[in-house]
Amino acid sequence: MFVEQITIADFRNYVLAEFAPAPNGVTLLQGENGAGKTNLLEAVAYFATLRSFRGAPAGSLVRNGQQQAILRAKADRAGRALLVEAELNLAGRDRFRLNRQPLRRNDDVLGAVLATIFSPDDIEVIKGGPQLRRDYLDDLLVSLRPKHHAARAELERVLKQRNALLRSANGVLRPNVAGVLDVWDIKLASVGEGLAQERESLVSYLRPEVDLAYRRLSNAGGAAAIGLHYERSWAGPLLEALHASRAEDIRRAVTSSGPQRDDVVISVHGLAARMQASQGEQRSVALALRLGGHALVTERQGTSPVLLLDDVFSELDPSRCVALASCLPEGQTLLTAAGPVPGALPVVERAQVRDGVIYPGRGEPA
Repeated sequence: MFVEQITIADFRNYVLAEFAPAPNGVTLLQGENGAGKTNLLEAVAYFATLRSFRGAPAGSLVRNGQQQAILRAKADRAGRALLVEAELNLAGRDRFRLNRQPLRRNDDVLGAVLATIFSPDDIEVIKGGPQLRRDYLDDLLVSLRPKHHAARAELERVLKQRNALLRSANGVLRPNVAGVLDVWDIKLASVGEGLAQERESLVSYLRPEVDLAYRRLSNAGGAAAIGLHYERSWAGPLLEALHASRAEDIRRAVTSSGPQRDDVVISVHGLAARMQASQGEQRSVALALRLGGHALVTERQGTSPVLLLDDVFSELDPSRCVALASCLPEGQTLLTAAGPVPGALPVVERAQVRDGVIYPGRGEPA
């Protein structure tokens, strides 16, 4: 798939801009830090994830002093024309339309635009806490099966209710609390088991794709270099684990078992990537996770997601920069850079971004 045109109004530092990237190959967006290059990628990615890939709160996406931001993307997915529109409102709910038809639920827009996003912050997926690795899996699952978003939201809802009940108990398991806790345990076990199974299955399919991407980036042959293992926070049926940890959960006022506590163990040549890999290796693994996921989505969905690479070359050593430039997947790529890029990069279109204004090539503002 590819985005034909992106229109943004009052989003981040943009007053109004329209941009038409090349439908295939690399579109290079250059400009100084703070010019708005990443903001443009963020606008494209928002349709695929319904949130900022930078972890920013929704209110910060609307330009300072305004009450609403507008995003509009004309896209082509396997020959099907799509028009996706979003209103991000500071007051009231956000609204989405698909081919000019209002959507009853915002998450109904998921799957219309597919995107793979890599940013310098992705190194935290490797070296940071488990939540980032769980988010990586869940975002990828949404690209593969948009209904996963509903399961993710249901898990959050059930956990919120169960944890609120645990806090209200004040460390004492009274009969009335135990009865209600039984209800939430059943709900959590149902949604939690299913979500963990989906993540485990994804990891098994993802492992060879990530390993292949890593070896291409590292110019390494031979045996598999990357290990991925999904690690549950409980053993046996989740309902039994919740019952076994109930006393501890009451004491700590938090749910200690379930997919919200799971992790993905990542290794490089048998060593823990989080603790024993160099920073260069960690960056390569983070990029390999994105490229591996991109390949899996392309295979499963029958179309290549839009690849969004934010300032990727500033974070890689020269040999890995050249390797990435030579092994970018087919399809549409939007890439930002504040400095030089490898000469081998197959750029088909360029644009300059300055102070929230896009200048295609060396022409006039878009």
